[in-house]
Amino acid sequence: MSDDKDIDPESRSLFRDAVSGSRRLNDDRISPFRTHIKPVPKQRISDEQDVLDASLEPLSLDAIIEAGVDSEDELSFAQSGVQQTVMRKLRKGQYSIEAELDLHRMTTQQAHDALRSFIIQCQQQHIRCVRIIHGKGLGSENKIPVLKSRLNSWLRQWDNILAFCSARKCDGGTGAVYVLLRRST
Repeated sequence: MSDDKDIDPESRSLFRDAVSGSRRLNDDRISPFRTHIKPVPKQRISDEQDVLDASLEPLSLDAIIEAGVDSEDELSFAQSGVQQTVMRKLRKGQYSIEAELDLHRMTTQQAHDALRSFIIQCQQQHIRCVRIIHGKGLGSENKIPVLKSRLNSWLRQWDNILAFCSARKCDGGTGAVYVLLRRST
């Protein structure tokens, strides 16, 4: 590095004219040109959608009747490793509901598509606890809770679902479930 004394007066004058009107910076750190955007794992999201599509095959009406899920039955499920205290808090509605999906009056295919999109969107937004309203099947043919039975089956098959259980009465009772989602990585 050269010393100030090595700069000729003409160059010094030209430099001072060029920087006149500017002010000295108090900080010598340089901010990056652009902020870093967290990468989106598109392939993993696509793989999860494929697995969900394959695992959420519709049940036949016979299978629903055979499964024996009644409109007043309470649903409950937890992946292995989920602590009992977590399930207890979920049953009591002690987790903050961050999103909700209402499947009322949807066909099985519509409910399937809506559920898949909803869960994927919640995962992308780092939402942890949701409520899904499936109804009790009172408006369906033969008063069979078709969506409730299918939802019970679908949610058990997806790895991103840590646990679910029927909601408290004030949140829909046996016509809705609280769902605890796995933290996305």
